[in-house]
Parts: sequence; C-alpha cells; structure tokens
Amino acid sequence: MLIARTIIGGGIAAHGAQKAFGWFDGSGPQKTAGFMKMLGFDESEQMATAASYNELAAGALIAGGFLGPLGPALLLVNMIVAMETVHIDNGFFASDNGVEVPLLYAAAALAFMAGGYGDCSLDQVFGLTKAFGKRRWFYMGLAASIGTAIAVLNRRNPTPSQGGEEQPKPAEAEPDKTAA
Repeated sequence: MLIARTIIGGGIAAHGAQKAFGWFDGSGPQKTAGFMKMLGFDESEQMATAASYNELAAGALIAGGFLGPLGPALLLVNMIVAMETVHIDNGFFASDNGVEVPLLYAAAALAFMAGGYGDCSLDQVFGLTKAFGKRRWFYMGLAASIGTAIAVLNRRNPTPSQGGEEQPKPAEAEPDKTAA
C-alpha cells in the first residue's frame, strides 16, 4: 500500500502544484483560472484555487496515509468534476483527452477509502485506523455527492466558449391574415 499511496498521492499532489504554482511545467494560477472560466465556472479564480489546493491536500494525505478517507474523498471530488467538465465528451482513452486518467485516480481513491491505507501509514502510527474505518462510506458518499453536484450545476450555465450562446427568441407568430 505504501508504494501505491506514494505513486497516487505524489502524482495528484504534483498535478495540484502545476496548477497552484506553475511547477513541473504547469499552467500556474492565472492560466488555471482562465481554463476554469472557459469551463463555465463563474468564480474561476476561486475554483482554480480550490482545485489546486484540493489536489495538493489530497495527494499529501494519501501519500502519508493520514486522516483515513478524507484524502481519497477530496481526490474523488476533483476527479468527478474533471471527468464531467473536461473529459467525458472525449471518450475513454487518455490519448484523446478522455476519462481514462481521472477514472484511474478515482478508482484508486475508492480503493483507499474502502481498504484503508495499510500498516505503514500515519493513521496506523497515531491509532486512527479504527476511528476512520467506521466513517468510510459517509465520506465516500459525501465526496461523490459534492463532485456530482458541482459538475451538474456547472453545466447549467455554459459560457459562450462552450457553445452555449444565447439562442435568439423565436419571432412572434403573425396572425394569419387569410383566415376570416
């Protein structure tokens, strides 16, 4: 579990650092905010910050095996939103910017939520394994609900760059002058 947690946690934390700080040839906060705006998030700067630091926190918690299902729940929220807003229309494979990568991260998050972090974790060191084990399903449901709600609500107000231009109102029908 330590190796899996290090790979998944380190990978998503690095992805968050790309967004938050521009590290690892990332986009940085301004470009990330612009991307969020393009996706239709009205509060694009806040959403960019939330997504960036959510990924950083999720990655750190997962890599350290700390605070039970909280890290995986944070990761699951971002992956649901990413799949719905960015990847779903592109099919499955990563080569086409499909859902493959965020789905794999989501599956890993679900596995950590359901199975725990293993013996070599901070939860084990601090005796938190049993306390968080009783609440796993709550956190998993909460994360799925929040992520799905954000994704669905985001789709309700697409920006013009998403093809959601306001449709012209149909002209009012003129009365039929041939009818007597």
